[in-house]
Amino acid sequence: MANPSLRLDRWLWFTRFYKTRTAASAAVQGGHVRLNGERARASMRVLVGDRIRLVRQQLTYELTVVALPSRRGPASEARACYEESPESISDRERTLAELRSDRLQMPTTRGKPDKHTRRKLRNR
Repeated sequence: MANPSLRLDRWLWFTRFYKTRTAASAAVQGGHVRLNGERARASMRVLVGDRIRLVRQQLTYELTVVALPSRRGPASEARACYEESPESISDRERTLAELRSDRLQMPTTRGKPDKHTRRKLRNR
């Protein structure tokens, strides 16, 4: 093979961003993945050096493809297949901190919320 490549949905599954290839394909189809700045399709080929922008669970990942995995192996193998930009890491940590602080501000009760707590939640 002169120019090795891998389908985008398989690459996302191999690198453990999604639990199933179907979930990876659905994310690509839903517009949550961009390959080299363009909206991607699941069948697009990923090459070493490509840039992938991925939004998963409100978190953004900006990756550069370093290697093409041959299988879905352990997480350490998967992490060796991409590099993430430092800006992406800091943005994701900031977003996580904001989400955690929002959750801490919500009213809590032990067990099922009562009528008054439900009303507070609804009025936020």
